[in-house]
Amino acid sequence: MKKFVNDPLNFVPEMLKGIALANPDTLRYVPEYNLIMRADAPSPDKVSIIQGSGSGHEPAHVMVVGKGMLDGACPGDVFAAPPMEYVLETAKLLASDKGVLLLVNNYTGDKMAFEMAAELAEAEGLNVRTLFINDDVAVKDSTWTVGRRGVAGNFFVMKAVGAAAEAGASLEELVRIGEKVNSVTRTMGIALTPCTPPAKGSPLFELADDEMEVGVGIHGEPGRRRAKLVSADEIVDELLGAVVPDLPYSSGDSVALMINGLGGTPISELYLLYGLAHEKLAAQGITVGRSYVGEYCTSLDMAGASLTLVQLDDEITELLLAPAEIANRVF
Repeated sequence: MKKFVNDPLNFVPEMLKGIALANPDTLRYVPEYNLIMRADAPSPDKVSIIQGSGSGHEPAHVMVVGKGMLDGACPGDVFAAPPMEYVLETAKLLASDKGVLLLVNNYTGDKMAFEMAAELAEAEGLNVRTLFINDDVAVKDSTWTVGRRGVAGNFFVMKAVGAAAEAGASLEELVRIGEKVNSVTRTMGIALTPCTPPAKGSPLFELADDEMEVGVGIHGEPGRRRAKLVSADEIVDELLGAVVPDLPYSSGDSVALMINGLGGTPISELYLLYGLAHEKLAAQGITVGRSYVGEYCTSLDMAGASLTLVQLDDEITELLLAPAEIANRVF
């Protein structure tokens, strides 16, 4: 597999340096901890919000550091949790008078690193809270997790708590908002090809040309089953058939609908999937109040997509509509 790479061991640091150099006025890079942070952070007037996880899911999370989103992200190597020391030192560097909120995707390594870092940070006098994200409906447990996985739905938690933090919300209020958004967010994905980590140089798993992985994880973990490839219409039926009943979402609901690319899917195909999902939701009496199409949480170069629904109310809608400024983007 051809990739733009030098020494695979330097892949993540070189990527992070590139992000910082492209955003010199707004971002700061601290190489000792793989940290990308807001140049104006910490602020005594707002809670600092930190995310970590492994690399390989960009733009999550290092590319969503900025006003109205994260204050810092300290990823580990590709598909590897950040070391506990990275999280602890990031929390200390971003410590605010109003506290620090750690957002954690529900994977065993991430949980361990962030929970240990939170304990040590609290022992040093920091006001820290931890919030876990687990929106994936595909499987309850996997080789990477205890409980449901945190996948593309993490964007909505980051967006909501980021907007609230920018408006001056307390740490306790941010935890309430984050838990609320997580509780009404559901996701499932399908892979058409495997992904290739730079250090490995070959696909992480194998899929035949006529196969798809239903319910794939963002690290290439197995999903619900491996099946023969079917039409886009049937794939959307499969995803909605898993996601809609899980909350459940029902007639009369207003939702945010996200079609997220996993890294190797053309945007044209993502919009095709979005159109199908939008129409199928309308047929069930579910209104799409907010639309998101593109790459939000990827799996390197995996061809595939995930579908996320968020049940909207006035509070969540207002937070999603709040302006945000991140790496080279304003939305």
